[in-house]
Amino acid sequence: SIETGDPAPIAVVNQEQYIQHNPQTHEGSEGLEALFKRLSKTSPRVNIVRAFEDGNYVFAHTEYDFAKSNIGFEVFRFEGEHIVEHWDNIQKRQGPNESGRTMVDGPTKVTDHALTETNRKLVRAFVRDILIRRQLEKLESYINGGRFTQHNPQIADGLSAFRSALEAKYSNGFAMEYDRSHRVLAEGNYVLSVSEGSLNGVHSSFYDLFRVSKGTFVEHWGTIEAIPPRNEWKNDNGKF
Repeated sequence: SIETGDPAPIAVVNQEQYIQHNPQTHEGSEGLEALFKRLSKTSPRVNIVRAFEDGNYVFAHTEYDFAKSNIGFEVFRFEGEHIVEHWDNIQKRQGPNESGRTMVDGPTKVTDHALTETNRKLVRAFVRDILIRRQLEKLESYINGGRFTQHNPQIADGLSAFRSALEAKYSNGFAMEYDRSHRVLAEGNYVLSVSEGSLNGVHSSFYDLFRVSKGTFVEHWGTIEAIPPRNEWKNDNGKF
């Protein structure tokens, strides 16, 4: 629908119940129809790189090439066969990083379905200990230092590079602050964390996707998006 402007696929949205959390999009499928029609005029291309299912949630890692190139995470909540709620987090494409990684490359296959809840618990603890409480002395218990692949455009592969980046941001007047974890979604070896905080003093939303193997993180992707001031919102539902 984004690529063509065709409103028919938007019928998957339940118009009566739909809750839109993108502050820049009007509520309901009429708002989506207008948005997608406008976007279609920029000759967009959409590539869903990864997609996962967690109960009544579907979350996806997506490339958007519109007038500019962006990387995003989309989260949909379903009731039956219809979408009733939507969240997203979109960042301008950057990179590749020092290790040659882009913001989306890497494996996509879901494995270890039996470990979904174990991996969810691991990411929830990491967000609490490392990102919110900044207990960097615990970092090695979460990350496989020998093979940690990093897709952040500013950070290279490996535990030491990740530690250095966190130390720099935490020591520089707390340039990056994670204040609250809102949601942790998981399927097998992939876990998506949705958090709220600030980057360089700007109210921001952090989406972090981790690939877990044998109880440690082996890969990370993410997006950071500034949250516009409330007087600029086009709906009243909030980012989270």
